[in-house]
Amino acid sequence: MSKHLPPRSRHAVVIGGGLAGTLSAAACLPHVEQVTIIERDVLPATPAPRKGLPQARHAHMLWSGGVRAMETLVPGVTQQWLDAGANRIPLPTGMVSYSPAGWYRRWTQESHFLIGASRDLLDWGVRARVLQHSNVTVMQAEPLNLTGTPQRVTGLLARTADGTERHIAADLVVDATGRASRAPDWLRQLGAPAVREETVDAGVVYASRIYKAPAGIDQPIVINIQADPRSGTPGQVATIIPVEGRRWIVALSGTRGGEPTDDPDSYLAFARGVRHPLVGNVLTHAEPLSAIAVTRSTINRRRYWEKTHTPEGFVLVGDAVAALNPVYGHGMSVAALGALALRAQLHRRPIQSNGFAAAVQRAIARPTDVAWTLATGQDIHYPQSRGRRPTAIDRALGGYVHRVTDASTGSFRVAKAVTHVMTLQKGISQLVRPDVIAAAVRGSALPPLTAPPLSDTERTIYLPAAESQG
Repeated sequence: MSKHLPPRSRHAVVIGGGLAGTLSAAACLPHVEQVTIIERDVLPATPAPRKGLPQARHAHMLWSGGVRAMETLVPGVTQQWLDAGANRIPLPTGMVSYSPAGWYRRWTQESHFLIGASRDLLDWGVRARVLQHSNVTVMQAEPLNLTGTPQRVTGLLARTADGTERHIAADLVVDATGRASRAPDWLRQLGAPAVREETVDAGVVYASRIYKAPAGIDQPIVINIQADPRSGTPGQVATIIPVEGRRWIVALSGTRGGEPTDDPDSYLAFARGVRHPLVGNVLTHAEPLSAIAVTRSTINRRRYWEKTHTPEGFVLVGDAVAALNPVYGHGMSVAALGALALRAQLHRRPIQSNGFAAAVQRAIARPTDVAWTLATGQDIHYPQSRGRRPTAIDRALGGYVHRVTDASTGSFRVAKAVTHVMTLQKGISQLVRPDVIAAAVRGSALPPLTAPPLSDTERTIYLPAAESQG
């Protein structure tokens, strides 16, 4: 082993076999002799649904910042997705998006990208590559509690599928159990201090449906009609994301007071009733392939583990740190960047060293801060949003972001800065560069687009003549 790397520890346990869990296992692999993933479900060997991932029925956007983090942790996974039918969508050329300030232009130069695929395929691609390592095992079990002291976690107690309770000793325990994390209770039982928690709940409801994509599309595009949080009305969003199998996942969402339902008769009406009817007009001519799936599990919840004294030997990643409103598509990318931060700390110091757990949580907090700011900075402005309410500073920042958005509709340079942040490739500081501030003051350098920026071929495919005027 390189003299520059900390000594290997014997055993890491990752609680949760989802995306955050398998990425965390990949982060631990070079630094421990054995990784055990504790998971209640039987993990499928193919891109198939599993009981513990009901959100897989909904649309997921995997931005390039998250893709690159995953590729670093699990080399070759991007090509595995593409070989299985996933779509690489270049940005901004492959996205037709209506912002609060109007239509974004589809500049011919690619600056970023996203992967359009089902959640089942994305999880499977990572899982298949991680589980092929001989020192990774999966134990089907229910985690019951942590073991150890307020100073150090030494393992966990779990109930296996046959009902046997087992103590599993570990040098490191990683909580990747998501929104349902029981870590606050587990740590309280050990005598550790409580964690500070913050929530912002706009009451978002999601209604998703799979459609057959029309024939003749060589390069699929994403269509996204955003809400305007400054309008004083409920925020309603409509999005089409191309996934494998020449299908679309369509996601309609609305904040409290403007929610969609699972009623097929009102689905298209909702899609047409958002700020622009493009998605509804497109769906008029598309064939639905599934029932409508609805979820209300969308609250923004953050636990500030980086500001809490947690025991050594225990870290948290993904939604166990911050669960985000899915409308911004940041959950998977934040999980990946968190796992990458874990790997970086494992490179720097031994797991058993004092301060390791705190250093990991501080590192994970950095990408989390960006996504949290983006999500809550919008959601607090919706009427009937619950939790933290907007202050004068929040309203001023919201006004500035609107000015930046307006400038980005007429400037590739500003659009690139905004997309740096949205894709989590760079931090919020991109929005306060001198050139971006100057552009925000001036406003858009070009007149606003008066219609969706579709090519003639796309109009022919997506919108028959009667609808293309809409």
